[in-house]
Amino acid sequence: MPIVIKRMLLQIQNHINRASWQILVLATACHMLLTWGMLWFAQEHALLPFSTFVYYYVVTTSTVGYGDFSATTEMGRWAVALVQIPFGLALFGVLLGKVGQEITIWVKRAMKGDKDFSHLNDHIIIFGWHPTRTEKMIEFILADNKRIERRIVLAVHEDMEHPLLRYPQVDFVRLASFTDDIELSRTAIGAAAKVIVDGKDDDHTFTTALKLSPIVQASAHICAHFIDETKAELLRLHCENVECSTAMSAEILVRSMQDPGSSRIQEELLSTLRGDTQFSLQIPSSVTSCKFGQLFMFFKEHHNATLLGVAHDRSGQNMDLNPPLSYGLTGGDIIHYIAPQRVLEKEVAWEQL
Repeated sequence: MPIVIKRMLLQIQNHINRASWQILVLATACHMLLTWGMLWFAQEHALLPFSTFVYYYVVTTSTVGYGDFSATTEMGRWAVALVQIPFGLALFGVLLGKVGQEITIWVKRAMKGDKDFSHLNDHIIIFGWHPTRTEKMIEFILADNKRIERRIVLAVHEDMEHPLLRYPQVDFVRLASFTDDIELSRTAIGAAAKVIVDGKDDDHTFTTALKLSPIVQASAHICAHFIDETKAELLRLHCENVECSTAMSAEILVRSMQDPGSSRIQEELLSTLRGDTQFSLQIPSSVTSCKFGQLFMFFKEHHNATLLGVAHDRSGQNMDLNPPLSYGLTGGDIIHYIAPQRVLEKEVAWEQL
């Protein structure tokens, strides 16, 4: 008996797989039209108006049967018993099976990273997966409660399922290659606002960042992480829109030895999870000129923020840390500061400077 049931279920599944949405919709429309025609012929006038018939058809065919509308003539009851309910119930079951199948496919595609996110805009993409480091990056991004609400796309090339389902803001895509144009189009790389490249090794990171640099939009910012400083320097020479970071464990270790507590300072400045954090803000073009000292006192008094330095580009190549109070600033310069939370451009009374 179980074998017979299994074969029947397989046959039903095969029919559902072969039935396209077009065929199902056409069959349902034909069945509704046939049912309406038979009810008209049976003179079931109360069931014939469009809105009433659609309501009656769905409720009766699905066997919910509220009873507020039903056939009253003998011919109408025969039409319902022999045509509407038997064939309609079969169609209803196939439709439910088809919907369930589509939902299952959609969930599996999301889990396996097969979905296409080319419709996204102004989002964040993280290329590369590391079991511990990547999740921490996600936590740090989401902990910034004043950040612009952007979708985060995690792009990997490992054969794996979505590792961060507990974060609804994170989408997952599995690519065959980080340098293939067709594959990259699934991440909407051309519309991304920010990109993090953290490959499995420095060569992988270098190749990916080199590929992405010319295809992102002009306002996008790319960050790449390296172990080898020489590769970071080489990428800086070829890609001005890529900010390269390197492991500074040796520098931090020596600084902690010479100045105890330095490692804790680094942790506090970089983490948005606790304490004051380092942020940056671009001075709006409406500010023609002001002095560093003037802005320093203004931020400290009004925003409890301490200015650290000034950069003249996104990558901070020409950073001036702790400049003199007379240092001149203009619109477009990027100030770096530490504060309990991010200071937004609209929160600063620039006209008072």
